[in-house]
Amino acid sequence: MIPKLEPIVAAKTFVTTRFPHCRAALLAGSVVRGEATETSDLDIVIFDDTLVSSFRESFIESGWRIELFAHNLTSYRTFFEQDCRRAIPSLPRMVAEGMVMKDTDVIENIKREARALLDSGPEAWADETIEMKRYFLTDVLDDLIGCTSRAEGLFIASALAALVCEFILRTNRQWMGSSKWTYRALDRYDTHAARELVAALERYYQTNEPDALIRYVDETLSPFGGRLFAGFSRGKSNET
Repeated sequence: MIPKLEPIVAAKTFVTTRFPHCRAALLAGSVVRGEATETSDLDIVIFDDTLVSSFRESFIESGWRIELFAHNLTSYRTFFEQDCRRAIPSLPRMVAEGMVMKDTDVIENIKREARALLDSGPEAWADETIEMKRYFLTDVLDDLIGCTSRAEGLFIASALAALVCEFILRTNRQWMGSSKWTYRALDRYDTHAARELVAALERYYQTNEPDALIRYVDETLSPFGGRLFAGFSRGKSNET
């Protein structure tokens, strides 16, 4: 078994071995935040002006799983923009929080760009988008209310949780996340709302009782007009 090096040592060894001529390198992720678990990997971002385009690659070295995110000195901006459009700022967050492993006077400007994007928040939802999301939430909520299959209900509740988290965060111009970051994003914005949602989900999963989850979604939708079905329309021509 390959001995596991200390994370910073492993990261520096990886960068020195694989990208000795890169302009900058960052170690990001749970290790840097002090949240590492037994299954955590090393997220390494490098900036190399000899690269034609960005790429991502996975390795196992020095006893660690390593996720590499490689960019040249301009290609990262495309990913910044893509992440911001979907409101899940993975790369900007890694860059902003990342620990510098190597720098040739380029990383501070890139970090400044990342911090500015994070501070500005995602673009506000248009009224049409809010209406559409209300409709989607109503549709899934109705599925839960009418559900008679325990197996189906588990998946419906999971989908409902993701949708209601998205609705809360985006209507308040907050960044989102995926998987575990969905909860983390909600908890960062509103700890009480996050804990209430978890309690409602736990109640449903343990007792098959959906009332708390239904009430949570209804309370979330209430300031925006509540559930929406009748009158919702998309793509209809105005021509007569």
